[in-house]
Amino acid sequence: MNIHEYQAKAVLAKYGAPVPRGEPAFSLEEAVAAAERLGGPVWVVKAQIHAGGRGKGGGVKLARSIDEVRQIAGQMLGMTLITHQTGPHGRKVRRLYVEEGADIARELYLSLLVDRESSRIAVVASTEGGMDIEDVAHRTPEKILTFAIDPATGPWPHHAANLAKALGLTGAAAKQMRTLLPALYAAFKGEDMSLLEINPLIVTGAGKLVVLDAKVGFDDNALYRHPDVVALRDTDEEDPKEIEASKHDLSYIALDGEIGCMVNGAGLAMATMDIIKLYGAEPANFLDVGGGASKEKVTAAFKIITADPNVKGILVNIFGGIMRCDIIAEGVVAAVKEVGLQVPLVVRLEGTNVELGKAILTKSGLNVIAANDLADGAEKIVKAVRAA
Repeated sequence: MNIHEYQAKAVLAKYGAPVPRGEPAFSLEEAVAAAERLGGPVWVVKAQIHAGGRGKGGGVKLARSIDEVRQIAGQMLGMTLITHQTGPHGRKVRRLYVEEGADIARELYLSLLVDRESSRIAVVASTEGGMDIEDVAHRTPEKILTFAIDPATGPWPHHAANLAKALGLTGAAAKQMRTLLPALYAAFKGEDMSLLEINPLIVTGAGKLVVLDAKVGFDDNALYRHPDVVALRDTDEEDPKEIEASKHDLSYIALDGEIGCMVNGAGLAMATMDIIKLYGAEPANFLDVGGGASKEKVTAAFKIITADPNVKGILVNIFGGIMRCDIIAEGVVAAVKEVGLQVPLVVRLEGTNVELGKAILTKSGLNVIAANDLADGAEKIVKAVRAA
């Protein structure tokens, strides 16, 4: 789950991270009132969407008067903001963040994330703040520092010292890193984050570190522990199909392709997506129904797939261990009877109760194309879609 910048800064502030003063605004009047309360002489008006690159897309602007705040807020609210992360359709701006201006001397990059190789929280830092870290990694990888923190000890003083040295910090800023790094680590662990990205972390003209922008993602599997975080969810920023999937505890991510996928198991789902691409098509989604799905859950999953207008064909790929093939078949049949079937459907079943599952599909009278294995299924669905 992702949250907006102003929400991320509020979370970090609870742990003692230095953030500028600012207020969210949902209307032109609220934006102007926020600027008046903050005082001048400079404000920054920021569009709040779940995507990076806002500044390049015109979603972050400087204002030097209340009239400018009013003008910029009026332009931003309701606009469709297109960045390299939103795709060509962009995102509608429904919220703003009005923030006090900052005296920026240097821009740095700092993030914490889960390093799955070491099973530790990793720190990634660079002197190239304000830039896409992927570009920095590609062009000047020597400018990126990465290290993992032992969960048994947490961050030690030498971690902060090495980080400050790598970022070229001296004096008060270097000293401040001794408290900032532990604060960020505590926030990451305490809130069950999966990503904490500060870009940029600035050094002000007075030599202080300030979190000027923050992006935070949370581990969905730990949200039950954080009702206060769940309350921050903005469903306007999410795909309606993904929202519906979350209601049924389905792991679903919408993609841009034409082949809808329903699979059990994340690894098999990834392999299914890969082989669809191998045969020359693109997956329309990632969908893992899980190992213990019910008929109702499978029905909901199938309905979510068919609700995507981009889907030109569907591949059901089930390897039944805990998940029984007859349950999948019953769910597919129930969903098709309810919403109809307007596109080719290829089903590959293997494992527990496979013969019963195949029999259910056969007796249903549905126009189902049977597949012998994964490669056969991918080949058949791609051919069917291209022939349609």
